[in-house]
Amino acid sequence: MVSKSHLQQLVPCPMGPLQILPIAPLHSEADSQAYQGATLAISLIIPTYNEGQTLDALIKVLVEILDRALPDNYELILVDDDSPDFTWERGLALSQDYPQLRVMRRQGERGLSSAVIRGWQVAQGQVLGVIDADLQHPPEVLLSLLMAIGDGADLAVASRHVEGGGVSEWSLTRRFLSRGAQTLGLLLLPGVVGRVSDPMSGYFLVQRQAIAGPVLNPKGYKILLEVLGRGNIQTIAEVGYVFQERQEGTSKVTWRQYLDYIHHLLRLRAGGRLSHLHRRFPLKRFVRFGVVGLSGVVVDMAILYLLHTSLGLPLTRSKLVAAEVAIVNNFIWNDAWTFADVSVRQRGWSARLKRFLKFNVICLAGLVLNVMVLNLIYNVIFGQRWPYLANLIAIALVTVWNFWLNLKLSWRVTQVK
Repeated sequence: MVSKSHLQQLVPCPMGPLQILPIAPLHSEADSQAYQGATLAISLIIPTYNEGQTLDALIKVLVEILDRALPDNYELILVDDDSPDFTWERGLALSQDYPQLRVMRRQGERGLSSAVIRGWQVAQGQVLGVIDADLQHPPEVLLSLLMAIGDGADLAVASRHVEGGGVSEWSLTRRFLSRGAQTLGLLLLPGVVGRVSDPMSGYFLVQRQAIAGPVLNPKGYKILLEVLGRGNIQTIAEVGYVFQERQEGTSKVTWRQYLDYIHHLLRLRAGGRLSHLHRRFPLKRFVRFGVVGLSGVVVDMAILYLLHTSLGLPLTRSKLVAAEVAIVNNFIWNDAWTFADVSVRQRGWSARLKRFLKFNVICLAGLVLNVMVLNLIYNVIFGQRWPYLANLIAIALVTVWNFWLNLKLSWRVTQVK
């Protein structure tokens, strides 16, 4: 049972808009005695709900890591949504041994994203961060994130999809849902979701000044989307990490979280408040992709001519076969040349087959659009004339689609031992 004096040590939960101040907020009298009014280097938020089983181990290892890297220059802020297992009480008990730990008990508000922002609102750090409490985010990756921030990044993201990253034991269904969510994000918000390889990550550090000012309006669990969409993020660094399986407790991922994610994407899309979304376009890679695409056009046109003109097969059926042959051609050249720097780190037939299947799915999705455009132009606009010109226009319209999604989904490091 927590004593009355311990309850008084709870950090009051801010009210009002979810807005980060450009400078650290004033301390309470108790905090002033503890921190002597000094601004800290980093404030790491730990949002919790029924995570009492893993809290001791997490706090212990975080303190060990940060004491070596930033002695007396950091804080951990536990923001608990009034857990039935009294996670906040366990946090208060731990704070007696770890003065770097502050605890907020939220009553009347729920949700991981808003919990993180409430923690940032009381944080003293010039760098703000978030890590899950379930030990699925390896704490030692913090050192690499801190180095990236120290090198000048506005945002340092722990990613499962860059070198050194991956997932441990995800089912095929979970992988499919994750890929599908990212693909949807790329379609709705390419300038936001496309800035990082792992927009679903909940493990990152961000400079306070990069997100201070605008009123944040998150939905669901994906706080990184809000940071990218509404923050003033210029420079981004990504650090690979392996997403661990939960050892204690139960997963909170439900279908509601996917619906919240879609809602969040639509809200950001409609908000009209996205800022600083320009990113250097990978021009050299795109040129290579385009050259390979041109070889695919030659293959596509040759097969289409053979099937449609020489053999007299229907246009749509001929186009489907021609396109699939062109896809195989394009994959071989893209894997060996356009994305060779990624392919060399994913050796073996199994990895190559996975890349091909993803490439094929993306290109076949583009093919559906291609066929629709081809038939529209050929039958409606051109009056069933000039089928090859119609085919060329259709190919041009889906080239950017194929390049962008393959860049983000097909050629990336996702599998680790």
